[in-house]
Amino acid sequence: MAAEWRKYPVLDCVPNKIIKLVVLGGSSVGKTALVVRFLTKRFIGDYEANAGALYSRKFTIDGEQISLQVQDTPFVSLEDDTDSICCQEQINRSIYWADGFVFVYSITEYESYRVIRPLYQHIRKIHPNANIPLLLMANKGDLLRARQVSSKEGLQLASELGGTYYEVSARENCEGVHEAFQQLCQEVSRMIGSCNGEKRRGLHLVRPKSPNMQDLKRRLKQALTSKGKSATTL
Repeated sequence: MAAEWRKYPVLDCVPNKIIKLVVLGGSSVGKTALVVRFLTKRFIGDYEANAGALYSRKFTIDGEQISLQVQDTPFVSLEDDTDSICCQEQINRSIYWADGFVFVYSITEYESYRVIRPLYQHIRKIHPNANIPLLLMANKGDLLRARQVSSKEGLQLASELGGTYYEVSARENCEGVHEAFQQLCQEVSRMIGSCNGEKRRGLHLVRPKSPNMQDLKRRLKQALTSKGKSATTL
């Protein structure tokens, strides 16, 4: 039976399960675009510098009401001439906090692909013995002529890391983005359910007063206004 995945009324009972995801990857790979695409089904091409917003939505998945929190993060980079990564303390806190991990690279930039393996190794230092539900997303799948990373390389890396691989386009493939996040949420939900009441790891991140859905609406309105002005000048 297909998984039930839908928004439920605000006045419903409080969800009895919280799923926390963190989205990680290099610069300009489309992390925020993928999060926005997943949560709103909209695509916005231009963003302000990513300061690490925390988004929250309520859903029903597999018949159970959940609260989903998605932590966007600043970019991770490789240190000069090494395979070691350089990341902010904020990212380390998000890694410690999360239940599931979304790794994003761009198929048009091999350097962003190179970031993933040392990033996973970094997470393993923080969670040496934990089960790590992992989604590897190869973004910008609509830019095939500029491809630098093959699907085979993506699949091999996902297999090596024990994760699930999706090649998607935040710009053109809403269904693929939604399916990828949904599958990770189902995996995390099953993992949490199997804990049998054991204390879950993680930190309480400072939540915004509004769970950033207003911010998404503001950005969407700005993008639509910008497009309207461009059309008027033609």
